[in-house]
Order: sequence, then structure tokens, then C-alpha cells
Amino acid sequence: MKTFLLAASLVLVAPTALLAQTTAAKPKPKTTAATPAARPAPTAPNAAQVEARANALTENMQKALGLTPQQVEKVRQINMVSVRGVETARQTYRRDMRKMTAVVDDIGQSRLAMLKETLTAAQFDKYQRKREEKMGVPTGQASQGNAVPGLPDRYQE
Repeated sequence: MKTFLLAASLVLVAPTALLAQTTAAKPKPKTTAATPAARPAPTAPNAAQVEARANALTENMQKALGLTPQQVEKVRQINMVSVRGVETARQTYRRDMRKMTAVVDDIGQSRLAMLKETLTAAQFDKYQRKREEKMGVPTGQASQGNAVPGLPDRYQE
């Protein structure tokens, strides 16, 4: 009886065992593009474009803020470094938006710190106001409790 059960189980299991052995293993495709060493090195940003963008920023700031010749040169250098850094970050981290955003934010903060040292207090305040308007930063009054248009003000008597 034991021999019969053993023979029956071998007959039932044998086809699956044979199929498992005869199936050819598929080789996995190599993904060399995903390895950091295989990625092409980021190219340097186009120097002419960087210089043109930095010069345009500097000229706009000169017109808007009335910069002195010494300030113009310092601001031009600040803008060159910042634009070059942003372009390099865009190329380096184009597939990692979080990292790119963090790097660009750091560049922007350091640019603001350098501009604050270069500009007078009045020039920097004017620059900040223009920058906030351009970026759509709400003003203090607009963001603090103004009634929604079309709804009554709940504090009116």
C-alpha cells in the first residue's frame, strides 16, 4: 500500500518537476542607466546664456533701484554666481524635483543675503517689495482677516 501511494504521488508530482527543470531561465536585462556611475555627467550651463540672464537682471535692478557703479559690479557678480548655480542645479537634479527645489531655494537665500550686504536699506526694502509683488506674496493687510467678497463682515455692528 505504501509503495502504491509513493508511486502515485511521484506520478502526480513528476510532470511539474519536469516542467520546472525544462523551462529556460530568462536573463534579466542590465540596467546600467540607473547606476550613478553610468549617468552622463551634467554639462556645464551655457556661459553665454548665464551671462545674458545675469546682465538682464543687473540692468533691471540698476534701473529700478538706482544702483551706483560700484553696486552694479557687485550685483552683476552676485547675479552671475546665482544664475550659474541655478542652471547647474536644474541640469544636475532635473529628475529629482525636491532636491532641485531645495538647492535653488538655498541659492536664492544666499543671493538675498549678499544683496542685503551690497544694497542700502532703502534699496533692499524696495527690492523686497517688488520681488514679493512679482512672486504673488500676499501683503500683511490682505492676509489678515479681510472679509471674503460677497459675504458680510461678521465684526460689523
